[in-house]
Amino acid sequence: MEPREREVTVEIDSRRTGVRYYDAGEGEPVVLLHGAGIDAAGVSFRYSLPALAETNRVLAPDLPGHGASEKPDVGYTTGYFREALASFLDAVGVDRASLVGVSLGGAVALGVALAAPTRVRRLALVSSYGLGADAAWRPGASVGLRLPWFDRAFWTGMTGSRASLRAALSGLVGGAVPEDLLADVARLVEDPAVGRTLTRWQRSEFLPTGLRTDHRSELAGLGVPTLLVHGRRDPLLPADWSREAARRLPEAETAVFESCGHWVPREAPRAFNRRLGAFLA
Repeated sequence: MEPREREVTVEIDSRRTGVRYYDAGEGEPVVLLHGAGIDAAGVSFRYSLPALAETNRVLAPDLPGHGASEKPDVGYTTGYFREALASFLDAVGVDRASLVGVSLGGAVALGVALAAPTRVRRLALVSSYGLGADAAWRPGASVGLRLPWFDRAFWTGMTGSRASLRAALSGLVGGAVPEDLLADVARLVEDPAVGRTLTRWQRSEFLPTGLRTDHRSELAGLGVPTLLVHGRRDPLLPADWSREAARRLPEAETAVFESCGHWVPREAPRAFNRRLGAFLA
């Protein structure tokens, strides 16, 4: 089913921002939320959106600062993106939906579910951020992010060539980088404003003392059916985060993909779509 590209205006911190989104299918609404920086709705959910649209109405926004949405010169935080999601649901007239979030998108979806559980029918957290207090790479990242020259060096080092981008992506996936994923991300990083969004969000989250967003203490009170998906080879956020979260949640299922890294929807799209479709049904 061919998705339609649409645009809506959301209000975040009293500022109006244009958000581009895909809209496809009919039925119970499902909202797909991508990860931070080098991601967008058409990247993480390139294969999930048409599959889910066979049985649901699927809405997949590019969060502000990402993809084809506006990229205002603001401070990007997880709270900012949570407000963006809540405003997006209001703008498209969706009172209650299932939320599916990858990485940062998982933390955003979970944050909205915790704040307004009546708005969420089902919740799927994929390689989700926000389920742990710290990670092995955080100390080095928090120091680097506070150096004045880091932004340019980081972005140039990652996007300077197709080879450097492939090397960066190889640190996220569990095996060889899929060629179509490489091509999709290469188109995104042509816009330097994407790099600004990413580093500003990282600065707000990767603190000298740990990671800012950690929802573990709130999970026991969440009465929303939740699916936690993770790649066993995820080098960024450990699969144990999802396993522990499932033990804390009142109603949870876990699906660990043995051969995948951080980007399960792109590394194993058919198996992922089957598992997610069964959960949403």
